[in-house]
Amino acid sequence: MTRTRRTVALSVSALAVALGATACGGGSAADAGGSPVKGGTLTILDSADYDHLDPQRTYYTQPDSTDELLVRTLTTWDETGARPKLVGDLATSTGTPSKDDTTWTFHLRPGIKWQDGSDVTAQDVKYGIERGFSGDINGGPPYAAQWLVGGGSYKGPYGGKQLASIQTPDQSTIVFHLSRPVADFNEATAMTNWSAVPKAHDTGSTYDTHVWSDGPYMIQSYTHNKELVLVRNKYWKQSTDPVREQNVDEFDVKFGQDQSAIDQQIKSDGPAAQTATMQYPIAGSDLNSIANDPTLKSRYYKIPAPGINYLAINQNTVKNLKVRQAIEYAIDKATVRGAFGGAAYGEYASTMLSPGIGGYKKFNLYSTDPAGDLTKAKALMRQAGNPKPTLSLAVEETPTQEHFADAVKTSLARIGIDVNIVPIQTANYFSTVDNLKNQYDLTWGDWIADWPNASTVLPTLFDGRLIAKNPQANQDLSYLNDPKVNAMIDKAAKTTDLTRRNAIYGDMDEQIMKDAAVVPLMYMDFSELAGSKVGGIIPDPILAEPSLVHVYVKH
Repeated sequence: MTRTRRTVALSVSALAVALGATACGGGSAADAGGSPVKGGTLTILDSADYDHLDPQRTYYTQPDSTDELLVRTLTTWDETGARPKLVGDLATSTGTPSKDDTTWTFHLRPGIKWQDGSDVTAQDVKYGIERGFSGDINGGPPYAAQWLVGGGSYKGPYGGKQLASIQTPDQSTIVFHLSRPVADFNEATAMTNWSAVPKAHDTGSTYDTHVWSDGPYMIQSYTHNKELVLVRNKYWKQSTDPVREQNVDEFDVKFGQDQSAIDQQIKSDGPAAQTATMQYPIAGSDLNSIANDPTLKSRYYKIPAPGINYLAINQNTVKNLKVRQAIEYAIDKATVRGAFGGAAYGEYASTMLSPGIGGYKKFNLYSTDPAGDLTKAKALMRQAGNPKPTLSLAVEETPTQEHFADAVKTSLARIGIDVNIVPIQTANYFSTVDNLKNQYDLTWGDWIADWPNASTVLPTLFDGRLIAKNPQANQDLSYLNDPKVNAMIDKAAKTTDLTRRNAIYGDMDEQIMKDAAVVPLMYMDFSELAGSKVGGIIPDPILAEPSLVHVYVKH
């Protein structure tokens, strides 16, 4: 996505440092413009529509951020303090595990209502999770299928079958039985695919436009690629919700403008722009000037997001290891970073795990010069027999990505590789490249950990055994199926000692780079801008977005 597939989370210590060092503008609801006031409309200007708003199908940060206004999860993150804190959301607490972490129990808060005034029940939560197993409800995170007993073969509730490993002994209790210990299961339950859906209001594959709300806002209208309007849910109660507020009367999300046009509109702070913000990052062509403009400091948000921007190399179509290694050396990361906005976008990367993520190991198997090492790249191409391949490159259809694609094309032309650029509409980008029918030789991607552990990065992106299981939602854009990597994934999953497990992930990262499966480009930060009458924005390092849950319009 021009925005990551899913969420950022740093280790606690790294997060505290990152927020203190880089969060500009905002910082808390009070810092962002005084005491919250009620009323008004907040406009959100987005360059593209969401791929999904259905909570079981979202896996990208913009719709996840909007879904926080519509749906509640078993747990969530309170981000008003110095660092994010996991708290119960639908649940009264962050859950109770068994001694071996294979059974987790949650109790629902009393008084939580759907938008029609009916009670949210444990059975609604169970049904919501189960519907994510249906083939028609694809695209969401894989954890429920991987962890719940029987999840690997379960096909969802639409045929009338239930998943026995999710038990609801009463209306306010839900129990999960896992096939292996998962000590951080309650961090996964902060993701929207663990949210409730009332069976009576489930519209299946069209639920994107009919999401039934138990949050502070509900859908009034949704016209794809044009506009989404959210209004107050009168049955939501502040007393039942530990994190959200209901300050503005309405959210008006407008889709389809060029990102640079959005940047300039909000920068100008005209009457309409004063109550507007954005969800996609500032365009690369605008980032340097906006980031360094002192007059915009109070409205500019640099959100620490230790995710990774990368170029995947398809192992099925670029079979020669020497050619893949040559690509590693040939890519000019300095020019690539310039396409995304320069130094304000992030530091150069040499690993798939970012600093701040548990399991990160510092190493660099290829060029230490960001401009690349053409001598080594050409030598590897000679060793490969001097092939002159033409490779397809999938990118989003945006000016920033077009500049990025040109940088890749120019880099690889120097070693005899021709690149055929394939631009794909942003709203459909990941649903296109994730489909096994649409394999490209080179694919741009980015990824941010679902929570602060390498287990939410490397297994999802590089477990080759998952490729065939997810034909429409394959996250392994490199099509890597290395038995060594797969064995490390299994070993890490069974290792309960955190230090030993992190060491395995560091070695796994290095093996992936030995396979030359991917070119890590930059460790990302995200920069966004808001109008002068927007208050209550705080940087959300979990979603790498400006948080909307405390926002208000100044009068």
